[in-house]
Amino acid sequence: MNRTRSWIFYAALLVLFWGVWGALSSLPINLYGYPDEMIYVIWAFTMIIPAVFALRGQKFDRRPKAAMYGLLIGLTGAGGQLLLFNALSTGPAYLIFPIISVSPAITVLMAVIFLRERLRKVAIIGLFAALAAIVLFSVAGSSGEATAGPWLLIAIFVSIAWGVQAFFMRKAATIGVNDGTTFGWMAISGLALVPFAILAMGGLPLDVPWQAPALTAVTQLLNAIGALFLVMALSRGKASIVAPTTNALAPVLTIIVSLVIYQTLPSPFGAVAIVLALVGSTLMVYSDEKRGEAVPEALLTGEAAREATVAPR
Repeated sequence: MNRTRSWIFYAALLVLFWGVWGALSSLPINLYGYPDEMIYVIWAFTMIIPAVFALRGQKFDRRPKAAMYGLLIGLTGAGGQLLLFNALSTGPAYLIFPIISVSPAITVLMAVIFLRERLRKVAIIGLFAALAAIVLFSVAGSSGEATAGPWLLIAIFVSIAWGVQAFFMRKAATIGVNDGTTFGWMAISGLALVPFAILAMGGLPLDVPWQAPALTAVTQLLNAIGALFLVMALSRGKASIVAPTTNALAPVLTIIVSLVIYQTLPSPFGAVAIVLALVGSTLMVYSDEKRGEAVPEALLTGEAAREATVAPR
């Protein structure tokens, strides 16, 4: 397979794995009442797989700055995951994942505020689309489209966490932190929060059917393997093409699979919000990645030059 075009193959696998993962993530909760904290625990251990794979052939960056950014990236990513599983316990995946997909808006705003970056026209359009989507999601949620609960607010917090994570990933890339080190710190941070998740449950659940942890392990492996495909796609293709493509298509597949499984159609407000969220996030990611590729090479080294702002989950 031609290496320059093989990114399409890995990007397609990423969309498949993350799209299906998003739709199936809540099944252990819905079918067996499995605690969302326990789903996080299993996810944290599956992250060891992409971390080990990503570190092959790369030296773990031991600089204090790399550790600082690694922990910031890892804790915001892991914290977002913990909140995500909680949101999925009460809300529909076909609305939650589009909300989370607007996380690039947070990254863009942080770049404007802290880095004094100027917004491209494409990013401005995407930002307004994302903000409009959030308003419409609020209308859809208040209209009784989904079960009552704080899932909408929690999903917004997940979006914020992952937007902040992507901002720190960009900062880490500018000082030459390789993606293997980033994945390593993400795995370490995820495991570090495991005791807190167990404490929140009051201990490990012992009276659950074996199908619950088995189904959780399978669905979270889809997430971990998808993260591997992200690294492989980004190492073979332009980030300005790979990142927005996967950022848009994975939530679309999640929406389609969720609607098929749960046989529920979104309201008109919800449908418009989904479209605006996906379009807005795609435009912002595209604009951001084009900006990243325009950064002078002297500022970036190695794989950092092609680091995506779409954080591997």
